[in-house]
Amino acid sequence: MALQLKQAPILAQQLIMTPQLQQAIKLLQLNRIELLETINQEVETNPMLEILEEHPSGGMDEGKTSLDGESPSAQSLTEKAEKDRPKDEIDWDSYFSDYNTGWAEPQFDRKEMPPLENLISERENLSSHLMWQLSMSNFTETQKEIGVHIIGNLDPDGYLESSVEELAETTGFSPEEVSETLSLIQNFDPVGVAARDTRECLLIQARFQNLGGTIVEKIILGHMDKLENKKYDLIAKSLSVSMERVLSAISVITTFEPKPGRRYNDEETIYISPDIYVFKVGDRYEIVLNEDGLPKLRINSYYKKILSDGNSFKESEKGYVQDKLRSAQWLIKSIHQRQQTIYRVTESIVRFQSGFLDKGIAHLKPLVLRDVAEDIQMHESTISRVTANKYVHTPQGVFPLKFFFNSAIHSLDGESVASESVKDHIRNIIKSENKAKPYSDQEIAAMLKKLNIDVARRTVAKYRESMGILPSRKRRKPY
Repeated sequence: MALQLKQAPILAQQLIMTPQLQQAIKLLQLNRIELLETINQEVETNPMLEILEEHPSGGMDEGKTSLDGESPSAQSLTEKAEKDRPKDEIDWDSYFSDYNTGWAEPQFDRKEMPPLENLISERENLSSHLMWQLSMSNFTETQKEIGVHIIGNLDPDGYLESSVEELAETTGFSPEEVSETLSLIQNFDPVGVAARDTRECLLIQARFQNLGGTIVEKIILGHMDKLENKKYDLIAKSLSVSMERVLSAISVITTFEPKPGRRYNDEETIYISPDIYVFKVGDRYEIVLNEDGLPKLRINSYYKKILSDGNSFKESEKGYVQDKLRSAQWLIKSIHQRQQTIYRVTESIVRFQSGFLDKGIAHLKPLVLRDVAEDIQMHESTISRVTANKYVHTPQGVFPLKFFFNSAIHSLDGESVASESVKDHIRNIIKSENKAKPYSDQEIAAMLKKLNIDVARRTVAKYRESMGILPSRKRRKPY
């Protein structure tokens, strides 16, 4: 039987990701600030879009064209402004011409005013703080040149990232000159800056306080590993001193700053702006989308009107305007659909997690994306996009939407407990423990079983590490 090529019609369904669908999906996973930036970019590039502005009184801008009508003329706006002008408004020009007072005249030429950028305060960072001290010091020209390279190689915490040999090769000076300059800079404010490791940083601060040769210096020089693991008895035995003297020295070491540059961090604090607000009104929870600052879009009526007139455009121009019109309509529809989807997802989460909203994290229920997807008849991928990078303000605080989705931990009575609820129990147990004899992970697991929560020791250790809590030997405080 010979092989032949034939053509045959086949009916099949296929999902095609159109540009409009891709845009809708992209808008769905943006947070409020990112959505605002996207809208502003679209308004700049699409002439068919315009922002419906609101007056401070709450009404819409009457100066904009409406969807069906035309904009009022400039003459009518002028007449309205004259009509609304208060009768007792003071004519200040006439006032100053009649009463020529000395204080009304400027005492300096405006051209002599300093530029505006010089009036704006700038937060001092570590590099500028050290460079100022270097310029005010009595260093030689060689030391100042080396000092500039040393300061330029410091990380945000104040530690030197390059070795003495590398700096000597870069500057062209000898390693001895670099080491001498480095020792001088290490005594700049903050003390301990330009150290090469934590041991040297603490040692510089100890010697600056005239603690050289004391137990403090000996612990830093030879017992940092025991200090980290809080093996104070081994330190006392090794130094042949009493435990009281060791604890006294450690109390001094704990006052040192292991990251000297931390005070001069010039990074601005980033504040979270919730995308959704959940308020309790009576016995019900009300959901409000945060649309503060989001512009209200509409189709520009001018282009819409001339587009309806077939003689206003050439065929090539008409195709361009029609394409921009469809793009503008799809953007407005996608934003509206995005807001509806976020509202429905939040509404479903509130139904599942009403216990948490009423009583706190201990009553958080296990929840997965599939539960919400089945509740509101949407796909899991849609729920994942909606909950990404978005925050909700609740009576219990501000949380990311992903916070409400937790894996289930089985309890002894057959019910399920959310993993975040288990973490909260662990946190409370450690908070109430005796600091001189903290609980081990095995003891915490046994205490959780008394609360009907069945978890293994390794699970406790995993949750404890995820919360940034140290193990029991490092939490111990014998003094």
